[in-house]
Amino acid sequence: MKTQLKKGDKKLLNAWAFYDWANSVYSLTIVSAVFPLFIGAYLETKNITKLNAFGFELTHTALITYLTAFGFLIVAFISPILSGIADYVGNKKSFLRFFCYMGSFACMGLYFFRIDYIHVSLLCYLIALVGFWASLVFYNSYLPDVAYKEQQDAVSAKGFSLGYVGSVILLIINLALILSTPDKNKLFMMRISFVMVGLWWFGFSHYTYAYLPAIKSRHKVTKEIVFSGFKELKKVWRELTNQLRLKRYLAAFFIYSMAVQTVMLVAAYFGEQEIKWEESGIDKTMGLIISILLIQLIAVLGAFLTSKSSSKYGNIKTLIGINIIWIGICIYAYFVIDAIQFFIAAGVVGLIMGGIQSLSRSTYSKFLPETEDTTSYFSFYDVAEKIGIVIGMGIFASVEVITGSMRSSILFLILFFVIGLILLFRVPKEIE
Repeated sequence: MKTQLKKGDKKLLNAWAFYDWANSVYSLTIVSAVFPLFIGAYLETKNITKLNAFGFELTHTALITYLTAFGFLIVAFISPILSGIADYVGNKKSFLRFFCYMGSFACMGLYFFRIDYIHVSLLCYLIALVGFWASLVFYNSYLPDVAYKEQQDAVSAKGFSLGYVGSVILLIINLALILSTPDKNKLFMMRISFVMVGLWWFGFSHYTYAYLPAIKSRHKVTKEIVFSGFKELKKVWRELTNQLRLKRYLAAFFIYSMAVQTVMLVAAYFGEQEIKWEESGIDKTMGLIISILLIQLIAVLGAFLTSKSSSKYGNIKTLIGINIIWIGICIYAYFVIDAIQFFIAAGVVGLIMGGIQSLSRSTYSKFLPETEDTTSYFSFYDVAEKIGIVIGMGIFASVEVITGSMRSSILFLILFFVIGLILLFRVPKEIE
C-alpha cells in the first residue's frame, strides 16, 4: 500500500493531472473525431439521410446533438445526488472509479453500433457521455484537495495539456490503422478504435487511483441522504449571497460555457456537413482529421499561454480576452466555406479552447471560500455547466432543424459569448 502523499506533493499533482491523459481520449475520438466520421460514413453505406429514433425522424447531426443535450441533463440531475452521497460517505474516489469504468465499457460497446438496433447503439453513446462527465464531478473536486491555490492554475493547465497530448497519441494510432486499411474495412477499424478508447481510459486511470487520497467511509447511505446533494446545492446558493465575486463569476461562466461547450461538441459535425471539401480538392475524412489534430496540438500551447497570461494579467482579464476572441471566431465561422478557411478556424479554436477550460476551472477553485466541502461547490459548478450545455445544444439543434443549416445556429452562440463577456466585466477585482 502506497504512503499517502501530502497536499501539494509533485507526485500527487502529477497523478491527479494524469486522469486527463486517461479520459481525454473519449473527448477526442468519440466526440470530436472518429465517431462523427464513422456515423456519417456508416449511414452513407446504408443510403440513409435521416434516422428514425425515439419517435422522430432527424438528420444524424440533429439527433446526436439532442441526445447529447439529454445526456447532459441526466448528468446535471444525478450530480447533486452523487456528490451528496460521496461527501457524506466520504468515498468520492470510488465514484470517480465507477463512472470511469461505466464510460470506458460503454465506449467499447460502440463497436456493436448498428442501424438495426439503433436505440441500443445510441444508449452506448449516452452511457459513455454520462460516465465521462459524471466522473469529472469528482475529479474536479479533488483539485483544491491536492493543490494549494498558487499551484492550481498550473496543475489545471497541466491536466488539460496531458489530456490533449495523450488523446492525440491514441488518435494518431487509430487513424494510422484506419487509413492503412482498404476502404471496405475502414468502418471495422473505426469500431476497433472505440474499443481502444475504452481500454486506454480504463487502464491509465489506475495511476490516478493509486495516489489520490481515499477517505474511509464515515457513514452508511440511508434514504435521508440520497437527495442531500440538492440540499447542499441550496446551501451553496445561499452562501453565494455573501460571496459577490464568486457569484458574479459563476453567472458569467454559466453563459459563456454554453457556447464554448457547444462549439466543442458540434465542431466535427459542422465540418462534415457545411464545408465543401471536394471543391477544395481535399478528401473529407483526411480534412477533418487534419483539423482535429490541429485543434488538439495547438490546444496544448493555448493552455500553457493562458496559464502564463493569468499569472501576469489575472484570471478575469485573461478570460475577458479569450471571450472576445471566441466572438470573433464565431463570426468568422459563419462565413467559412472551404477547407483552408476551416483549418484557420480550427487553429484559433485550438488556441483558445484549452485555455478557457483550464482557466475557468482553476478560477472557480481559487474563488472558493475556505471550506472542506469542496465536492458540493464543484457539484454546483458542474451542474451550472451541464444545464448551460443542455440549453446551448438544445438551441443549436433546434435552429438547425428549423433552418436546415448549422451556420444559423452559430449566430446564437455569439449572443452567449457577448452576454458572458459583459458579465465578466462585472466580476469584482480579484486578489492575486
